Amino acid sequence: MLAQIVQQTMRLPTALMLAGLTVAAGCQTSPNAYTSADIDPATGSAVNIGSLSTVITQNPSDANGYNVRGTAYGKAGKLREAVADFDTAIKLNPNFYQAYANRALVERRLGQTDKALADYNRAIQINPNYDIAYIGRGNIYRQNGRADLALADFNKAIALDTADPRAYHNRGLIYQASNNQTQAIDDFSKAISMSPKTAEPFDARGLSYLAMGDYKAALDNFNEAVTRDRDSYAAWTNQGLALEKLGDRERAFAAFAKAANINPNYGPAKAGMKRTSPSSNPRTT
Repeated sequence: MLAQIVQQTMRLPTALMLAGLTVAAGCQTSPNAYTSADIDPATGSAVNIGSLSTVITQNPSDANGYNVRGTAYGKAGKLREAVADFDTAIKLNPNFYQAYANRALVERRLGQTDKALADYNRAIQINPNYDIAYIGRGNIYRQNGRADLALADFNKAIALDTADPRAYHNRGLIYQASNNQTQAIDDFSKAISMSPKTAEPFDARGLSYLAMGDYKAALDNFNEAVTRDRDSYAAWTNQGLALEKLGDRERAFAAFAKAANINPNYGPAKAGMKRTSPSSNPRTT
């Protein structure tokens, strides 16, 4: 059961993934924090995209304008339009490594894994010190079951002194999957220190504590996760698991019910409700 929850947690939400889009101009900039809470919803608004389009009309040969608008399209969920803008940016500047990495992220969202991998490889070829590309490529490797290659990429990004907490979070997921829970907790803690408003590292760290049998520490982390993301059905389910392990069936049922209300099709939440429902409570005679 824990393994099933872990796999669900490893699937990062779309907003979190799109937060990695880099709007750098001619030079490399610090990456955006990967928390969805740090994304400005106005970035992908029609008004902002309209303003960016005006800038492009005035400067049609500026690759940076297309890269920035492509990022806005990506955050608005207009993925095809985003790819088209990154295509143009790369055509105007074939060495625009940030645009390659941005296009790769959107291609990954479109399920075009081979294209995304090729773009990350190209970004790294142009700039071997571009940490964002290593993180993105590492995610592809991890999700394709190539933990060895993923670990190497996350290690490289960290060796480059990345400011992006996703490197630590995703490396922690690899350690977690191989049952190296102490190392996983260290990495999740580092990710939390870099982006304390993000729910996902708290949820992941809680799962490692849960796997180690430290149910109180697990509960504390799941509480932090649901405080930061009230709509995370996985975190509510994990909170229910910790409460169930601690013997608090009533609160566990409430947590499972909250998760099921958010996502009625989430099996672990429904199973948790069944186990902890008042009608299934053991009765003393």
